[in-house]
Amino acid sequence: MQINRNILTLDEFTLQQLREFPQATGELSSLLRDIGLAAKRINVEVNKAGLVDILGDYGTTNVQGEDVKKLDIYANTQMMGVLKHGISCAGIGSEELDDVVVFDDEVSNNSKYVVLFDPLDGSGNIDVNISIGTIFGVYRRVSEIGKPCTREDFLQPGKRQVAAGYIVYGSSTMLVYGTRRGVNGFTLDPAIGEFCLSHPNIKCPPAGNIYSVNHGHFFRYNEGVRSYITACQQKTKDNGGPYTQRYIGSMVADVHRNLIKGGIFMYPGTTDKPKGKLRLMYECNPFAFITEVAGGRATNGIQRILDIQPTELHQRSAFFVGSKDMMDELDTHLAKAQ
Repeated sequence: MQINRNILTLDEFTLQQLREFPQATGELSSLLRDIGLAAKRINVEVNKAGLVDILGDYGTTNVQGEDVKKLDIYANTQMMGVLKHGISCAGIGSEELDDVVVFDDEVSNNSKYVVLFDPLDGSGNIDVNISIGTIFGVYRRVSEIGKPCTREDFLQPGKRQVAAGYIVYGSSTMLVYGTRRGVNGFTLDPAIGEFCLSHPNIKCPPAGNIYSVNHGHFFRYNEGVRSYITACQQKTKDNGGPYTQRYIGSMVADVHRNLIKGGIFMYPGTTDKPKGKLRLMYECNPFAFITEVAGGRATNGIQRILDIQPTELHQRSAFFVGSKDMMDELDTHLAKAQ
Protein backbone atom coordinates (compact mmCIF):
# COMPACT_ATOMS: atom_id res chain seq x y z
CA MET A 1 0.00 0.00 0.00
CA GLN A 2 1.38 3.41 -1.00
CA ILE A 3 1.06 6.07 1.69
CA ASN A 4 0.49 9.69 0.73
CA ARG A 5 3.10 11.55 2.78
CA ASN A 6 1.53 14.87 1.88
CA ILE A 7 -1.26 14.11 4.33
CA LEU A 8 -0.39 14.76 7.97
CA THR A 9 -1.67 12.66 10.84
CA LEU A 10 -2.95 14.37 13.98
CA ASP A 11 0.32 13.58 15.76
CA GLU A 12 2.41 14.93 12.89
CA PHE A 13 0.30 18.07 12.64
CA THR A 14 0.50 18.88 16.36
CA LEU A 15 4.26 18.29 16.34
CA GLN A 16 4.62 20.53 13.29
CA GLN A 17 2.69 23.27 15.09
CA LEU A 18 4.91 22.77 18.13
CA ARG A 19 8.06 23.40 16.07
CA GLU A 20 6.78 26.87 15.21
CA PHE A 21 6.80 27.80 18.90
CA PRO A 22 10.13 26.70 20.42
CA GLN A 23 9.09 28.07 23.81
CA ALA A 24 6.01 25.83 23.96
CA THR A 25 6.07 22.91 26.40
CA GLY A 26 4.02 20.54 24.22
CA GLU A 27 1.42 19.91 26.94
CA LEU A 28 -1.50 21.07 24.80
CA SER A 29 -0.34 18.94 21.86
CA SER A 30 -0.05 15.94 24.16
CA LEU A 31 -3.52 16.57 25.56
CA LEU A 32 -5.07 16.75 22.08
CA ARG A 33 -3.41 13.48 21.13
CA ASP A 34 -4.81 11.89 24.30
CA ILE A 35 -8.31 13.02 23.34
CA GLY A 36 -7.72 11.57 19.86
CA LEU A 37 -6.89 8.22 21.46
CA ALA A 38 -10.11 8.26 23.49
CA ALA A 39 -12.04 9.13 20.33
CA LYS A 40 -10.65 6.07 18.54
CA ARG A 41 -11.72 3.82 21.40
CA ILE A 42 -15.19 5.34 21.55
CA ASN A 43 -15.50 5.08 17.77
CA VAL A 44 -14.91 1.32 17.89
CA GLU A 45 -17.75 0.84 20.38
CA VAL A 46 -20.09 3.22 18.55
CA ASN A 47 -19.60 1.26 15.34
CA LYS A 48 -20.50 -2.05 16.97
CA ALA A 49 -23.05 -0.75 19.47
CA GLY A 50 -25.89 -2.67 17.83
CA LEU A 51 -23.98 -5.95 18.19
CA VAL A 52 -23.06 -5.81 21.86
CA ASP A 53 -24.84 -5.06 25.09
CA ILE A 54 -24.06 -1.36 25.37
CA LEU A 55 -27.21 0.02 23.80
CA GLY A 56 -30.01 1.34 25.95
CA ASP A 57 -30.21 2.89 29.40
CA TYR A 58 -27.66 2.36 32.14
CA GLY A 59 -30.42 2.51 34.72
CA THR A 60 -29.54 5.84 36.31
CA THR A 61 -29.99 9.53 35.57
CA ASN A 62 -27.25 12.12 35.32
CA VAL A 63 -27.14 15.46 37.12
CA GLN A 64 -29.33 16.90 34.37
CA GLY A 65 -32.11 14.44 35.27
CA GLU A 66 -31.73 12.59 31.97
CA ASP A 67 -31.54 8.84 31.52
CA VAL A 68 -27.91 7.78 31.20
CA LYS A 69 -27.16 5.54 28.23
CA LYS A 70 -24.68 2.69 28.54
CA LEU A 71 -22.54 4.13 25.78
CA ASP A 72 -22.44 7.46 27.66
CA ILE A 73 -20.82 5.68 30.59
CA TYR A 74 -18.30 3.96 28.34
CA ALA A 75 -17.37 7.22 26.58
CA ASN A 76 -17.08 9.06 29.89
CA THR A 77 -14.79 6.35 31.27
CA GLN A 78 -12.55 6.48 28.19
CA MET A 79 -12.22 10.27 28.25
CA MET A 80 -11.44 10.27 31.97
CA GLY A 81 -8.98 7.41 31.61
CA VAL A 82 -6.79 8.86 28.86
CA LEU A 83 -6.69 12.30 30.48
CA LYS A 84 -5.90 10.94 33.92
CA HIS A 85 -3.13 8.69 32.67
CA GLY A 86 -1.64 11.38 30.45
CA ILE A 87 0.72 14.14 31.53
CA SER A 88 -1.21 17.23 30.47
CA CYS A 89 -4.43 17.42 32.48
CA ALA A 90 -4.94 18.43 36.11
CA GLY A 91 -8.63 17.51 36.27
CA ILE A 92 -11.87 17.18 34.34
CA GLY A 93 -15.49 18.19 34.38
CA SER A 94 -18.04 16.00 32.61
CA GLU A 95 -21.68 16.43 31.77
CA GLU A 96 -22.23 12.96 33.21
CA LEU A 97 -20.72 13.73 36.62
CA ASP A 98 -22.12 15.79 39.49
CA ASP A 99 -18.82 17.51 40.26
CA VAL A 100 -15.33 17.98 38.89
CA VAL A 101 -12.70 15.25 39.22
CA VAL A 102 -9.29 16.41 40.45
CA PHE A 103 -6.32 14.26 39.42
CA ASP A 104 -4.40 14.70 42.64
CA ASP A 105 -0.95 13.28 41.85
CA GLU A 106 2.43 14.87 41.27
CA VAL A 107 2.30 14.85 37.47
CA SER A 108 -1.29 16.09 37.24
CA ASN A 109 -0.75 18.81 39.84
CA ASN A 110 2.03 20.22 37.66
CA SER A 111 -0.15 20.19 34.54
CA LYS A 112 -1.37 23.50 33.15
CA TYR A 113 -4.78 22.51 31.80
CA VAL A 114 -8.23 21.28 32.79
CA VAL A 115 -10.78 19.82 30.37
CA LEU A 116 -14.56 20.05 30.30
CA PHE A 117 -16.43 17.64 28.02
CA ASP A 118 -19.67 16.04 26.95
CA PRO A 119 -18.49 12.46 26.36
CA LEU A 120 -21.29 11.47 23.98
CA ASP A 121 -23.64 14.15 22.72
CA GLY A 122 -26.81 12.90 21.02
CA SER A 123 -26.46 9.34 22.32
CA GLY A 124 -30.24 8.96 22.39
CA ASN A 125 -30.01 8.71 18.59
CA ILE A 126 -27.54 5.86 18.36
CA ASP A 127 -30.15 3.13 18.16
CA VAL A 128 -31.43 4.70 14.92
CA ASN A 129 -27.93 5.11 13.44
CA ILE A 130 -27.74 8.91 13.51
CA SER A 131 -24.39 10.67 13.90
CA ILE A 132 -23.39 11.47 17.48
CA GLY A 133 -20.28 13.03 18.95
CA THR A 134 -17.93 14.11 21.72
CA ILE A 135 -17.40 17.80 22.64
CA PHE A 136 -14.56 19.27 24.71
CA GLY A 137 -13.08 22.56 25.87
CA VAL A 138 -9.59 23.11 27.30
CA TYR A 139 -8.79 25.84 29.85
CA ARG A 140 -5.51 27.01 31.35
CA ARG A 141 -5.59 26.73 35.12
CA VAL A 142 -5.96 29.82 37.29
CA SER A 143 -4.93 27.96 40.45
CA GLU A 144 -1.32 27.51 41.55
CA ILE A 145 0.71 25.02 39.52
CA GLY A 146 2.09 22.25 41.69
CA LYS A 147 -1.07 21.97 43.76
CA PRO A 148 -4.36 20.20 42.97
CA CYS A 149 -6.63 22.12 40.62
CA THR A 150 -9.72 23.79 42.10
CA ARG A 151 -13.33 24.40 41.13
CA GLU A 152 -12.39 27.93 40.03
CA ASP A 153 -10.27 26.44 37.24
CA PHE A 154 -13.46 25.11 35.66
CA LEU A 155 -15.76 28.10 36.22
CA GLN A 156 -14.10 30.31 33.64
CA PRO A 157 -15.84 32.12 30.77
CA GLY A 158 -15.52 30.46 27.38
CA LYS A 159 -13.25 33.20 26.02
CA ARG A 160 -10.49 31.78 28.23
CA GLN A 161 -10.46 28.46 26.40
CA VAL A 162 -7.10 27.75 24.82
CA ALA A 163 -8.56 25.03 22.61
CA ALA A 164 -11.88 23.35 21.92
CA GLY A 165 -13.06 20.59 19.67
CA TYR A 166 -15.49 17.85 18.84
CA ILE A 167 -15.55 14.40 17.29
CA VAL A 168 -18.31 13.29 14.92
CA TYR A 169 -19.02 9.57 14.79
CA GLY A 170 -20.81 9.36 11.46
CA SER A 171 -20.34 7.95 7.97
CA SER A 172 -16.73 8.75 8.70
CA THR A 173 -15.23 9.70 12.05
CA MET A 174 -13.88 13.21 12.18
CA LEU A 175 -12.07 15.21 14.85
CA VAL A 176 -12.25 19.00 14.58
CA TYR A 177 -10.34 21.21 16.96
CA GLY A 178 -9.56 24.88 17.15
CA THR A 179 -6.96 27.03 18.85
CA ARG A 180 -6.65 30.77 18.46
CA ARG A 181 -4.51 30.09 15.40
CA GLY A 182 -7.27 28.33 13.45
CA VAL A 183 -9.63 25.38 13.11
CA ASN A 184 -8.58 22.12 11.49
CA GLY A 185 -10.40 18.86 10.79
CA PHE A 186 -9.00 15.33 10.81
CA THR A 187 -10.72 12.25 9.41
CA LEU A 188 -10.01 8.82 10.89
CA ASP A 189 -8.38 6.51 8.36
CA PRO A 190 -9.42 3.01 9.49
CA ALA A 191 -6.67 1.44 7.37
CA ILE A 192 -3.94 2.88 9.61
CA GLY A 193 -5.97 3.82 12.68
CA GLU A 194 -4.91 7.47 12.54
CA PHE A 195 -6.68 10.81 12.27
CA CYS A 196 -5.42 12.49 9.07
CA LEU A 197 -5.68 16.17 8.19
CA SER A 198 -8.59 16.41 5.74
CA HIS A 199 -10.04 19.89 6.36
CA PRO A 200 -7.20 22.39 6.94
CA ASN A 201 -7.95 25.91 8.10
CA ILE A 202 -11.74 25.60 8.25
CA LYS A 203 -13.64 28.85 7.68
CA CYS A 204 -17.34 29.26 8.37
CA PRO A 205 -18.92 30.86 5.29
CA PRO A 206 -20.26 34.34 6.17
CA ALA A 207 -23.64 33.44 4.65
CA GLY A 208 -25.56 30.22 4.24
CA ASN A 209 -29.00 28.89 3.39
CA ILE A 210 -29.49 26.29 6.15
CA TYR A 211 -31.32 26.95 9.39
CA SER A 212 -31.41 24.28 12.08
CA VAL A 213 -34.07 24.46 14.78
CA ASN A 214 -36.66 22.20 16.38
CA HIS A 215 -39.73 23.55 14.62
CA GLY A 216 -41.99 21.51 16.88
CA HIS A 217 -41.37 24.07 19.65
CA PHE A 218 -42.21 27.04 17.42
CA PHE A 219 -45.02 28.40 19.59
CA ARG A 220 -42.89 28.00 22.74
CA TYR A 221 -40.21 30.36 21.41
CA ASN A 222 -40.25 34.10 22.01
CA GLU A 223 -41.54 36.56 19.43
CA GLY A 224 -38.11 37.46 18.05
CA VAL A 225 -37.15 33.82 17.37
CA ARG A 226 -40.53 33.11 15.76
CA SER A 227 -40.11 36.19 13.57
CA TYR A 228 -36.68 35.04 12.36
CA ILE A 229 -37.88 31.48 11.64
CA THR A 230 -40.77 32.90 9.64
CA ALA A 231 -38.35 35.09 7.68
CA CYS A 232 -36.21 32.03 6.93
CA GLN A 233 -39.29 30.23 5.57
CA GLN A 234 -40.11 33.18 3.32
CA LYS A 235 -36.68 33.47 1.71
CA THR A 236 -36.79 33.42 -2.09
CA LYS A 237 -34.23 33.92 -4.83
CA ASP A 238 -35.08 37.62 -4.73
CA ASN A 239 -34.21 38.08 -1.05
CA GLY A 240 -31.24 35.81 -0.47
CA GLY A 241 -32.95 32.44 -0.45
CA PRO A 242 -34.37 29.98 -0.59
CA TYR A 243 -33.43 28.61 2.85
CA THR A 244 -33.60 24.97 3.82
CA GLN A 245 -34.38 23.59 7.25
CA ARG A 246 -32.04 20.81 8.39
CA TYR A 247 -32.35 19.56 11.95
CA ILE A 248 -30.95 16.17 12.92
CA GLY A 249 -31.45 16.41 16.69
CA SER A 250 -27.77 15.63 17.22
CA MET A 251 -26.06 18.94 17.98
CA VAL A 252 -22.57 17.85 16.90
CA ALA A 253 -23.83 16.82 13.46
CA ASP A 254 -26.00 19.91 12.99
CA VAL A 255 -23.33 22.44 13.98
CA HIS A 256 -20.60 20.58 12.05
CA ARG A 257 -22.63 20.71 8.84
CA ASN A 258 -23.39 24.41 9.23
CA LEU A 259 -19.74 25.19 10.07
CA ILE A 260 -18.63 23.59 6.81
CA LYS A 261 -21.46 24.67 4.51
CA GLY A 262 -22.73 27.85 6.15
CA GLY A 263 -25.88 28.08 8.21
CA ILE A 264 -27.32 28.81 11.64
CA PHE A 265 -28.12 26.48 14.53
CA MET A 266 -30.68 27.61 17.09
CA TYR A 267 -31.64 26.12 20.43
CA PRO A 268 -33.67 28.93 22.02
CA GLY A 269 -35.21 29.07 25.44
CA THR A 270 -38.87 28.08 25.58
CA THR A 271 -41.83 29.03 27.73
CA ASP A 272 -41.18 26.05 29.99
CA LYS A 273 -37.35 26.33 29.84
CA PRO A 274 -36.70 30.08 29.45
CA LYS A 275 -32.99 29.75 30.27
CA GLY A 276 -32.49 27.18 27.54
CA LYS A 277 -31.54 23.53 27.69
CA LEU A 278 -27.99 23.20 26.35
CA ARG A 279 -25.05 23.15 28.78
CA LEU A 280 -22.94 26.26 28.68
CA MET A 281 -19.68 24.62 29.75
CA TYR A 282 -19.86 21.33 27.88
CA GLU A 283 -21.66 22.24 24.65
CA CYS A 284 -22.09 25.97 24.04
CA ASN A 285 -18.62 27.26 24.96
CA PRO A 286 -16.63 24.78 22.83
CA PHE A 287 -18.80 25.31 19.75
CA ALA A 288 -18.83 29.08 20.26
CA PHE A 289 -15.02 29.13 20.45
CA ILE A 290 -14.57 27.00 17.33
CA THR A 291 -17.14 28.95 15.33
CA GLU A 292 -15.71 32.35 16.28
CA VAL A 293 -12.17 31.29 15.37
CA ALA A 294 -13.58 30.10 12.02
CA GLY A 295 -15.25 33.48 11.42
CA GLY A 296 -18.79 32.90 12.69
CA ARG A 297 -20.65 34.11 15.79
CA ALA A 298 -22.38 32.62 18.83
CA THR A 299 -24.77 34.22 21.34
CA ASN A 300 -27.49 33.33 23.81
CA GLY A 301 -29.76 35.82 22.07
CA ILE A 302 -28.63 38.63 24.36
CA GLN A 303 -24.87 38.44 24.73
CA ARG A 304 -21.83 36.71 23.29
CA ILE A 305 -21.63 33.16 24.64
CA LEU A 306 -17.89 33.38 25.33
CA ASP A 307 -18.38 36.41 27.60
CA ILE A 308 -20.78 34.67 30.00
CA GLN A 309 -19.29 34.18 33.47
CA PRO A 310 -20.50 30.76 34.63
CA THR A 311 -21.81 30.36 38.16
CA GLU A 312 -22.29 26.60 38.15
CA LEU A 313 -20.83 23.61 36.34
CA HIS A 314 -24.06 22.45 34.76
CA GLN A 315 -25.42 25.86 33.84
CA ARG A 316 -27.83 25.90 30.91
CA SER A 317 -28.13 28.45 28.16
CA ALA A 318 -30.06 29.35 25.04
CA PHE A 319 -27.75 29.00 22.05
CA PHE A 320 -27.52 30.52 18.59
CA VAL A 321 -24.44 29.83 16.48
CA GLY A 322 -23.45 30.05 12.84
CA SER A 323 -22.57 32.19 9.84
CA LYS A 324 -22.01 35.85 10.65
CA ASP A 325 -24.56 37.30 8.22
CA MET A 326 -27.30 34.95 9.41
CA MET A 327 -26.50 35.71 13.04
CA ASP A 328 -26.65 39.44 12.29
CA GLU A 329 -30.09 39.01 10.73
CA LEU A 330 -31.24 37.04 13.77
CA ASP A 331 -30.08 39.89 16.01
CA THR A 332 -32.25 42.31 14.04
CA HIS A 333 -35.37 40.21 14.65
CA LEU A 334 -34.55 39.71 18.34
CA ALA A 335 -33.97 43.47 18.81
CA LYS A 336 -37.28 44.40 17.15
CA ALA A 337 -39.17 42.05 19.47
CA GLN A 338 -37.79 43.58 22.67
